Amino acid sequence: MDYTFIIGYLVIGGWQLISMAIHAFNHWFTGKGSIRLAYHWISFFSVLTLPLGSYIILLFTAPVMAIYYTWICYDEVYVKMKQRPLYALK
Repeated sequence: MDYTFIIGYLVIGGWQLISMAIHAFNHWFTGKGSIRLAYHWISFFSVLTLPLGSYIILLFTAPVMAIYYTWICYDEVYVKMKQRPLYALK
C-alpha cells in the first residue's frame, strides 16, 4: 500500500491546525461572525466526531476543506491587505 496519500493528508491537515491555532491564539481574523471563526468551529466538531466513524466522510471532505481554507487565507492576506495598511490588520 502506498502511504504517500495519507502522508499528504497529514501534512496538509497539520499545517491547517497549526495555522488555525496561531490565528486563534493571536485573535487574527477571528472576530464574532468571521468566516475563519466559523471554519474553526466546523473543524473542531469534525475532529470531535472522528471516534463516531466520521473519518470516512472526512476522507472525502478534507480536500474541499483545504481548498476553502486556502481561499480564506488568500482573502485575508491579499484582498484585505489592499484595502488597509499593514498596521491595521487584526
